[in-house]
Amino acid sequence: MTKKNHQLTRNSANFVPLTPLSFLHRTADIYPQRESLIYNDLRYTWAQTRDRCTRVASSLSARGINKNDTVSVFAFNTPEMFECHFAIPMVGAILNTINTRVDADTVAYIIDHAESKVIIVDRQLWPVLKAALTSCKLQPKIIIIDDPSATEKPELPSDIEFTFYQELVVHGDDTFSWLAPDDEWQSLSLNYTSGTTGLPKGVIYHHRGAYLMAMGTAMSWALPSHPRYLYTVPMFHCNGWGHVWTMTAAAATVICIRAFTPRSVFKLIEQHEVTHFGCAPIVLNMLANAPVSEQIKFDRTVHVITAGSPPPAIVLESMNQFGFEIMHVYGLTETSGHILQAAPQEDWQEQSIQKQAELKSRQGVRFSMTEKVDVIDTQSGESVPWDSTTMGEIAIRGNTVMKGYLKDPEATDKAFHNGWFMSGDLAVVHPDGYIQVKDRLKDIIISGGENISSIEVESVLYKHPAVNEAAVIALADEEWGEVPCAFVELKVGQEVSENELIQFCGDNMARFKRPKKVVFGELPKTATGKLQKNVLRKRTI
Repeated sequence: MTKKNHQLTRNSANFVPLTPLSFLHRTADIYPQRESLIYNDLRYTWAQTRDRCTRVASSLSARGINKNDTVSVFAFNTPEMFECHFAIPMVGAILNTINTRVDADTVAYIIDHAESKVIIVDRQLWPVLKAALTSCKLQPKIIIIDDPSATEKPELPSDIEFTFYQELVVHGDDTFSWLAPDDEWQSLSLNYTSGTTGLPKGVIYHHRGAYLMAMGTAMSWALPSHPRYLYTVPMFHCNGWGHVWTMTAAAATVICIRAFTPRSVFKLIEQHEVTHFGCAPIVLNMLANAPVSEQIKFDRTVHVITAGSPPPAIVLESMNQFGFEIMHVYGLTETSGHILQAAPQEDWQEQSIQKQAELKSRQGVRFSMTEKVDVIDTQSGESVPWDSTTMGEIAIRGNTVMKGYLKDPEATDKAFHNGWFMSGDLAVVHPDGYIQVKDRLKDIIISGGENISSIEVESVLYKHPAVNEAAVIALADEEWGEVPCAFVELKVGQEVSENELIQFCGDNMARFKRPKKVVFGELPKTATGKLQKNVLRKRTI
């Protein structure tokens, strides 16, 4: 008897496009009365959050927002910003969150480049948007979030038509039906890089990547059901590392915080029994150096995920006093956020606290949703040996990597090479397979033919008790070609001389790596808190 060939086909029963929007329906169906969001005196349940998102989505649809239209959000970490991460994609539109710290010219550029049809803006930020609109080619519809807890309440426009965000909720249709994307590759959000060396680039995420980022984060962070999460990561940055969707999938209770201060973070962790939060290393440094009167030491474990510039081990070590268990992660805007983690090993517990901090400060190994990460020699294109010494560029492959840069095929082609996304970060691989970033390609210092990692020098500087922040760049030198130059911001009330810091570095690392010059003063930062080494380079010319 001859078997007939049977063609297996994809159908609606065995294939559903992945989208993080599905997390909201599941959580609201199963845990409708669990608290979803807490913000000052406001408290919402998951049923209420779904209802509000649905109503906002219907109101946007009624205003003509359709598939692939861009809706920009210029707001702080309030419930409205959280809701927009669902409501805007619910109508097939693309969510564009704008950094709250950028200037009017940058906002204008983003609105025009993204072709925003609508912009949802916090009232406090209206003056910046107003200035931006004067130079915009486009004039998007304006929706204003009027937060009663805002400390600044500028006068609202009398000559420009606008709608209050709350009207979208009140007049929205709670029976509005959203459809999952036809294609999980459909664009979900548009995030702009910080633009440290020029105009920001628009990075496009898709539904599949956001879904897998949420699931991978939950798995790799060992996230339990119903965590209590303090949202200190700005939601405008990589969609808050995708934690909007991660915490929805985990049926968490999310505590929103409008503005960061060490005092407010410590108080909210205590008041709401926070179990998890995320932040940049600079935030950890601020917590560690806050006045003792503002600090709170917890007798329970608070799980913290940190990402940004490679954190000095001394900063991670200082977190033990508060009961914070730190997991360092690595990623870029172009990878939807974190794709490497310093996953702890059991034998690390046998090491000293200082050694554990050093191990935890590495960028580590790939997240569960990341397919492949390699460190590739920039000349040969081959993988570097696992010897802790040989540097190469981090290359990434996985479903959370961006679709590409908006309207910039040249930059997109440059970023993708031989089936990899090239990060621009130089790193080594340790014998245990853990990756450690040594520098950006553009920041490596070549002195007398030897490579000096600016990050390594910065890490030593951070060990000095008087140093609050440090940045190291290359300084032209007639004899050596380049030498390290350190820019240092001291802790309040602390003093140290240039010679003392240079000697300290020489005592704690190879002497040829020590800075030849130290400049004291406040360090310039981008709107996302990154040190602006390009500004520092101009100061040395």
